[in-house]
Amino acid sequence: MKVRIAIVDDHPIVREGLRHLLSRIPGFEVVAEAANGIAALRMAEEQRPDVIIMDIAIPDLGGIEATREILRCWPQIRIVILSVHSTCEHVYHALTAGARGYVLKESIGTELVDAIRAALCNKRYLSSKIDEKGLADFVLSSRKSPLECLSRRERQVMYLVVEGASSAVIAEKLFLSPKTVETYRSRIMQKLGVRDITSLVKFAVQHGIINVE
Repeated sequence: MKVRIAIVDDHPIVREGLRHLLSRIPGFEVVAEAANGIAALRMAEEQRPDVIIMDIAIPDLGGIEATREILRCWPQIRIVILSVHSTCEHVYHALTAGARGYVLKESIGTELVDAIRAALCNKRYLSSKIDEKGLADFVLSSRKSPLECLSRRERQVMYLVVEGASSAVIAEKLFLSPKTVETYRSRIMQKLGVRDITSLVKFAVQHGIINVE
């Protein structure tokens, strides 16, 4: 049986390139694509792929939160993160969300194939350019992640808020009322100790929660 792979990236040309690359590998089959986090959740539910290649910087939830939510619902799926970021904090967030691999976009060829095969064997794979010693030191020295004080729904709302979505848009995407979204927004800012949206966005970027590419 072929390995069923899905691709999540907001750039059509990247998805096309990945599809072309992976379709040439014997035993691999690309069965689905998605361009944002919410679409990725729907795709995972409908297709149940064996492996998802997940860009870390996608709209609507972001790749990290989409990874966390997919694995909460369908833990049998293996997720490999694809990113331009090699910082320990980005890698740490990806791995704690449950990703089995972290591949840099500059090393997208052989390393991505190796990462998929490792994930299928329940093994961790990191790009060769990632500083594993630095990552280990970061894990040992890091304090509790600020995200741990937020509920699952609060994290979802936070991602959409820092992307600039209005309360009405967030309500529609998450099937909530605008008033409920406003309540979540106030609660998030209180828990994280920020006073306004600008500070919240800055906080998210500093902690590798969202990325500016």
